[in-house]
Amino acid sequence: MNFAELRFWGYLLLGLAVISGVRFVVGRLRPERLEAVDRTGLALLGVFLLLCVNVLSCAIFVTAVVVTYFGLRWIVRHDRDGARKYLFVLIPLQLAPLFYFKYSNFVLNGVFGLGFDTLRDLVIPVGLSFYLFQMVGFVLDTLAFKAPLPRFLDFVNFAGFFPQIVAGPIERRKDLLPQVQQFRFRWNWEDLNTGSSWVVLGLFFKLALADNLAQWMPPFMGSTGNAWMIWTANLLFGLRIYYDFAGYSLVALGLGRCLGIRLTLNFLSPYAARNIQQFWRRWHVTLSNWFRDYVYIPMGGSRTPRWAWNVMVVFVVSGIWHGAGWNFIFWGALHGLFLVGLRLFSPRQLPGWLAWGLTMLGVYLAWLCFYETRFPVLWAKLISTFNPAAYSLANLRAAAGTLTGGDPIVLASLLGLAGLTTLLEWQSIRRWEEPFRLLRRPWVLVILVVLTVLLAPSRNNAFIYFAF
Repeated sequence: MNFAELRFWGYLLLGLAVISGVRFVVGRLRPERLEAVDRTGLALLGVFLLLCVNVLSCAIFVTAVVVTYFGLRWIVRHDRDGARKYLFVLIPLQLAPLFYFKYSNFVLNGVFGLGFDTLRDLVIPVGLSFYLFQMVGFVLDTLAFKAPLPRFLDFVNFAGFFPQIVAGPIERRKDLLPQVQQFRFRWNWEDLNTGSSWVVLGLFFKLALADNLAQWMPPFMGSTGNAWMIWTANLLFGLRIYYDFAGYSLVALGLGRCLGIRLTLNFLSPYAARNIQQFWRRWHVTLSNWFRDYVYIPMGGSRTPRWAWNVMVVFVVSGIWHGAGWNFIFWGALHGLFLVGLRLFSPRQLPGWLAWGLTMLGVYLAWLCFYETRFPVLWAKLISTFNPAAYSLANLRAAAGTLTGGDPIVLASLLGLAGLTTLLEWQSIRRWEEPFRLLRRPWVLVILVVLTVLLAPSRNNAFIYFAF
């Protein structure tokens, strides 16, 4: 479900039109059945939109729903008090599609060198990492808090709520399930107004910023010895991945709000963070919370002498979640080291601007490990960033010469727009502790709509996190 494609909005309107027609008929003949029609319609709408992506993605999702629900029901009915031993069966079954599609080639061919050619070109079904983690969390919360098992239809709506199924946020049982259990297709003006503002902002992030930034990366990605070009590529990618992923999350938030469902705000202006811990409290919030609650705290958290080991394990696993490759493992380990270093050597009196600058330096350095998948090339580029000779004037002139004609002005304007957007986010945090407040003012939204229409590339790009 690519929110940046007109096709998605066409399918959505078609689905809503069909549901409205069914509601009209049922409302005349059996008005007492409208609640069931609404919840069923929401479930079928989610499955239909996923089916429009491709059949495989829909089939894997339906299989995961059936395995999770009926596996959990068997545990609850037969041996709830001894549920832990059954989790060693159910959770691997839940995650089996994730291992096969995402990690089998890396582990079996890349690590063990077994040479299974059929695994080399597997396409990851969209949303796999997100909805499977959401279902695993649902199982653990249901058993840990001895919560009742909901009806199957409500579980389908929890696991497959269409705005967030493909790329999150990864919602928790206590937050989303009660809302889908009470769901009705009622159109509330306040919800529509608020939701549409998030949609506008999200589409601006994606179409005007992320997709345009992506077009400027290739010229700067070829050099392994020019630090100026490496850092330029890091900057462009760091901005692109933020506006791309946050853009999806904001549109999902807005669509949910239009339907009366309140999703978690998954990004809290992370590029305004002044230390790496604060960054991770603001970046992909629901995944960070998932790892905290289901991995870090069960390992003992920060309460044990092994806290540094716990941090490293969580971030290496987080890196593996993001992708099957040594570069992602290295990216996670690097962030883990940043966090351990912050706790061990945190300077208390750094000026705010310097603390922010050092934080962003580490974050953008680590982005190199995220987009450069060839590990030898990645290592060469990392070495160059610490080599003073790679910052020579000759290299600076070579980097500047990468762009010709009016390209430098266009790129500078785009980076200026991204910088202004970041500044408005920072001001929203500083003055009101409310991310994006200034960007969602009515007159600003009008400007964002105009900019989106003018700047949106003619070619649609899939959201980066569809690959995860």
